[in-house]
Amino acid sequence: MTQRQDNNSAPASRSNVSLLAVDRAVHELRRGRAIVITAGDGAAVLALAAEALTPELLETLITTASLDTAGGAGGEVKVELAITRRRAIRLGLGGDALGDEHSVLAVSFAGKPDATRLARLTDPILEPAPNDTGAAIVRASLRHGADAAAVALAKIARLLPATVVVSIGESSTFDTAGWAARHDIQLVDGGDVFQHERTTASTLRRVSEAAVPLEGAENAQIIAYRPQDGGVEHLAIVIGEPNMNEGPALVRLHSECFTGDLLGSLRCDCGDQLRGAISEIGIAGSGVLLYLAQEGRGIGLVNKLRAYTLQDGGLDTLDANEELGFDADERVYLPAAQMLKDLGLEKIKLLTNNPDKVVALSTFGIDVTERVPHAFPANKHNEHYLEIKKAKGGHLF
Repeated sequence: MTQRQDNNSAPASRSNVSLLAVDRAVHELRRGRAIVITAGDGAAVLALAAEALTPELLETLITTASLDTAGGAGGEVKVELAITRRRAIRLGLGGDALGDEHSVLAVSFAGKPDATRLARLTDPILEPAPNDTGAAIVRASLRHGADAAAVALAKIARLLPATVVVSIGESSTFDTAGWAARHDIQLVDGGDVFQHERTTASTLRRVSEAAVPLEGAENAQIIAYRPQDGGVEHLAIVIGEPNMNEGPALVRLHSECFTGDLLGSLRCDCGDQLRGAISEIGIAGSGVLLYLAQEGRGIGLVNKLRAYTLQDGGLDTLDANEELGFDADERVYLPAAQMLKDLGLEKIKLLTNNPDKVVALSTFGIDVTERVPHAFPANKHNEHYLEIKKAKGGHLF
């Protein structure tokens, strides 16, 4: 399975300041409001989440971008749709000749932009109109440019990875911060967006813990970890008293799955894996299950439901994520590594069928001494899902 790029090469973050700015920008995007995003090369864009787009919002975006900006002189602005290269290829826009698999492409069309057309290009659930992709002009965005930051921010917001962008400044002489302040628009630095995952992981702190007897592991304790920006919590379910002095602890990394864990969905094996891991660690006497807030391989619950709809139309579980514009797997495991280090567990046995988790934890300084298989019987609803995880995701059963 193709892994997400590491963000070590991304522009530096301003840590505490950046967390607040990104958090505010996320909420603005989710509310359907435009934000200003700057890049290290002096460029700046006015961006709106594509899935929130309406004809009225598009007109407002164009009008706002034409107000005393470097990119909208004389009221003429160029509207572009920033999407992932994966989505562009799925649309047949020829993006396969531009950038690499993690690139963001900017798409524009001749004539007045149409909100409905842009929405159909963004959301594969919508029925495409005839010639939706006709006469498209496609360019590759800079790796850490403002367009790429806009798409990365949409992912952080758990929205479809697509934004409508208009350039408002293309040089260091334009006072982007002053313009955003005059028009009461939230501004965020692209470097802060690209480093957001790393910054939030580095600020994870214990915020509460309590004994919670579980079926199969009555001597369990749950520890909640929260990043400094007040974002979503990850949980550590500590069973018994794991101690590195007694050898590598048995550990399971489990990504939350509302449908499987709570509702008992038969489309996946998540519920079986969760309860099976707790039971197995309980039998071992001690260990840890990290319950990570990264639903749907990191795309969020709403997008996972969209992916389910695409799967019902014939796509497999990985292709559905890519049809939406995401990588096949958007999860990151730095938070898990940070939590294990806080628990004093830097040498572990990992309960998993996914070798990528072993590699990821090793990259972040956790010594995985053994991969312990963790498979359960299939049912008629998840047989194909499990086969795809094996054939295309590299899982070992």
